Amino acid sequence: MTEHTRLPELRVLGVPEIPEVASGDDLAQLIVAAVRRIGLAIEEGDVFVVTHKIVSKAEGRLVPLGEVEPSPLAVRWSAAYGKDARLIELALRTSKRVLRMDRGVLIAETPHGFVCANAGVDSSNIADGAAALLPDDPDESARRLCISLREAFGQSVAVIISDTFGRPWREGQVNVAVGVAGLRPIMDYRGRLDAHGHRLQTTAIAIADELASAAELVMGKTSAIPVALIKGARYEQGDGSARELVRSIDQDLFR
Repeated sequence: MTEHTRLPELRVLGVPEIPEVASGDDLAQLIVAAVRRIGLAIEEGDVFVVTHKIVSKAEGRLVPLGEVEPSPLAVRWSAAYGKDARLIELALRTSKRVLRMDRGVLIAETPHGFVCANAGVDSSNIADGAAALLPDDPDESARRLCISLREAFGQSVAVIISDTFGRPWREGQVNVAVGVAGLRPIMDYRGRLDAHGHRLQTTAIAIADELASAAELVMGKTSAIPVALIKGARYEQGDGSARELVRSIDQDLFR
C-alpha cells in the first residue's frame, strides 16, 4: 500500500433530533430540518435510510387497537401463546396469505409480496394502544421522499425505507429494504470476472438490504434515531423497487 492509496470507506451517520411524527406531517421537511440543524453536508450519492415506522406514522397507517375486534381464530391462537389478539387480528386482516401459524409464530405474505412475521404489523416505538401497518406502497413513499430531498439539497441522493425482518436460517433480526428510490436494489455481478479470472454465475448482492442493515447499527431500536445517512456507498443509480428483492414463488423452495 502506497502513501496515496485510497482505502474503500463507508460512513454511516445517525440523524438525531427528529421530532415525534404524526399523521399528515411533511416527513421530508422534518428530515431536512434535522440534517441542517446538525450541520451535515449532503453530497452526490448519499443514501438516506428511513425506518418505515415514521413513514407509516406520517401516512396515517396507525391503527387504534381499541377499534380492533379479534376474530375467534385470533382469540384462540393468541390465548394459546400469550399474544395480543388484536395484533394477531390485524396481521390476519392485512395478510395476502398466511404461510405458518405455529409455536407462537405467525408468518404471512403481505400485499406487497414480503414474507415476514405478523405481516409487518408492529407496536414497538408506538404510543400505547396502537399498532403500525407497513406503508401502503413503500416504493412510492420512498420515491416521494427522494424527490423532496433532492430538491432540498440539490444533490442526487437515494432513499431506502427499512423494516426489521427475521431470517429463516439464522437467529436474530436484521433491517431490510421495503421501499427503494434512486438506486437499483440488487448489484448483479453475474458474467463478471472475479479476482482470479473466474466468471461469476450466481452472485447478485442485495445492496439495498445491506445498506438498510448497516443503517440499523446507528439507528438502533431504543435510540430514537429513525433516519441514517450513508456516505461512500457503491451502488447503481436508477429507478428501483424493493419488490425486486422478493423471490418469485416459482424460485422459492420454501413456499
